[in-house]
This record gives sequence, structure tokens and C-alpha cells, in this order.
Amino acid sequence: MQLELDGSEYTVTAGGITITLLPKEFALLQFLYRNRGRTFSREQLLDHVWPLEYPVERTVDDHIYRLRKKLAVLSGLGIRTVRGFGYSLTLPGSPAGVMINPTTNDLELRETIRGVFSKFHVYGQGKSMLTLARQQDILGFELDPEYSMVIHFVQGDLDWLLHTEEVPLKDRLFYLLLYHFFSGDPKERLAYCEQIIERQLLYPEYQLELEILTILDLFTLAGQPERAVERLERSHQVIAELGYENFIPVTMITELFVHLVAGTGDDELNRMDEAIGAVLQEKPFLREIGSYKVVKGLWSLRLEHWQESENLLDEGLQVLEMSEFVPLRLYALYRIVHFCRMFPPSKKLQRKYEDLFALELEQSGLNRMEKPLEHLMQQLLKSL
Repeated sequence: MQLELDGSEYTVTAGGITITLLPKEFALLQFLYRNRGRTFSREQLLDHVWPLEYPVERTVDDHIYRLRKKLAVLSGLGIRTVRGFGYSLTLPGSPAGVMINPTTNDLELRETIRGVFSKFHVYGQGKSMLTLARQQDILGFELDPEYSMVIHFVQGDLDWLLHTEEVPLKDRLFYLLLYHFFSGDPKERLAYCEQIIERQLLYPEYQLELEILTILDLFTLAGQPERAVERLERSHQVIAELGYENFIPVTMITELFVHLVAGTGDDELNRMDEAIGAVLQEKPFLREIGSYKVVKGLWSLRLEHWQESENLLDEGLQVLEMSEFVPLRLYALYRIVHFCRMFPPSKKLQRKYEDLFALELEQSGLNRMEKPLEHLMQQLLKSL
């Protein structure tokens, strides 16, 4: 297929069909067409198509989404998502995918890379995971489908998680559920979570995580911390029985948050705080360090230590931003906003974090995709 690109009118013509594009859509298509068969990360596309601007990676996703819809009338032409890396333009008769590297099928290398990814994941180093994923063609490996989904989740690629046909819905469902829980009223989200648990809709490992960890926060933010306190005993028991050592730090931090909302005395909170500090010395997971600082900031807020609270909250959010785990920063702000509604600080402080949360919703695309995500979740329950 040959494309006729008209830069004066921002049109593309093929097979007698002409499509009009927006200027940046045209620039993006033109760049991909000139480099057809090659795969580019979002970062690379930003450098080439938006060289003198400062957009975020979400900008690329939005333009790709619109381009795909407009180009759908041209049979065989498409923009392919390369798992965990980026995008490439495919045309009839053109090679689909990145250049073959001799080590791509090396099982020993694949296991090594998987181990490195796993270690980065455990330590909450989202930036390291993304960097490694973007080097697939250079280093000569192919990312496992499981970690491809994790990469899309970590970088906040809700568009892919919601619309991709590369992976079955059931495989993506847990990650979509987490995004669903990060928006809307906690009471409604709790009710939905309980239905998911009751109907056993997830794979066993995800089902278990929902039951022993995710639901704890939903109980708490929905104003039912006593139910979370009751569930915590089972959570600790399951973690000990199954040897889920890496679940220990996040569960302890959640426990501190639950008891903070429940009104537990400072002596008990201090005991939990000391225990968390000791665990994080042994397991310095970046995600958990950021979340821990956020919960400490909420504790200071409850004590009306306004400046200390703001400093800790900002520090925690900065750590989560540095980790580049987009969903966790989003959830931290969700936690802060709903905690402030239960225990209001000054209007200025409350407005600050509500504005930050609104900005995060916009940048993550949740504002734009909240309705289709909600529709998908409701259809899922109705179909059972």
C-alpha cells in the first residue's frame, strides 16, 4: 500500500479514500510512515513529533487512539502496539514487528530477563521496568505477555488495558478493576468489589489479593474500618501460610492506615509505625516507602500538624512519582482526598490535593475513559 500524504491539507489518501487529520495526527502518521516497520517508544515519538513541546506520554496514546479510529477505513493499514515498548505502522505486505534478533528465542536469556523484571517489580522500580522494556529490540529479547500487561499497568496505559485485543479480558480484568477502584465513590466501589469476590471472577492469585489486601482500603475509605480490622487477621494468616513475604510491608502500611481511620490510640499506632520502619529497612521497596510516607502524612493531618503533614504527603507523592508507578500515585491521591473528606484539614490544604487528584485523573486518561470502564464493569456483572 502506498500512502499519499498532503502536508498542506493534512490529508492521507490510499485506494481512492481520503482522510483529513489534525496537524499533530498528520505529523505522527507521517513519521511512522517514513519509518514503517520500525517500532518507537512513546518517548521517542515525543522527541520526533513534539520536539519543541513538553507533552506527557499520554499525549502519544491519545493521538494513536484517534489515528486508529480514522485509519480503520483503510483495509490492512494499522498502528501496531508492540508489548511493553511502543508503536509501529503496519501496511499490507510489510513486515509486522521489530527486527529479529538472534537472542530473541534464547530461553536462558528470557529467564534472566524475567528474573530482572521480577526484581524491579518487587522493589517498586517502575522506571527501571519501563527502561528495560523499551530496550527489547536492542537487547534482543521479547517481553513475556504477563509482564507486558504489568508494564501497561505501571505506566498508566488504561487505553491499552481497556481496548486491546492482544490479551483476553479475563487476563486484564484485575488491572482494570484496580483503575475502577481509583475513581468514584468508595461505597459504590466496595459493593462492586464484594460482588467480584462473591462470584469468583478472577484468577486465584488475583482473587486472593483482592480479598486480603485491596478490599481493606475500600472498607476503610467507605467508612467501615472495623470490617477492615476484622479482615486483617485473615490477611496476616494467609500471608504467613503461603509465604507471601513481599506482601508484608504493604499489608502493614495498610494496617496502620486502617487503625488511623478507626481511631486507634497513638501508643498502638506508634508500635505499628516502628514495626513498619524495621521492615522497610530490610525490604526497601520504593512503592511502599512512598505509600508509607503518605500514611504518615495523614497521621500528622489527623493530629492537626498541618505543615508536617503537607511535607510528608508531598514527599510520599514525590517518591511514588519517582518510582513511575502511575496507578500507585493515583491511588495515594485517592486515599488523601477521601481521608480529607472524613477528617477535613484547612480548606487550602484540602483544595491542593483535590486539584492534584483531578490533574492525575486527567493525565491518566481516567476522566476520558471512566464511562467506558464503568460500562464494561457493569456489563461484566450482568453477563453472569
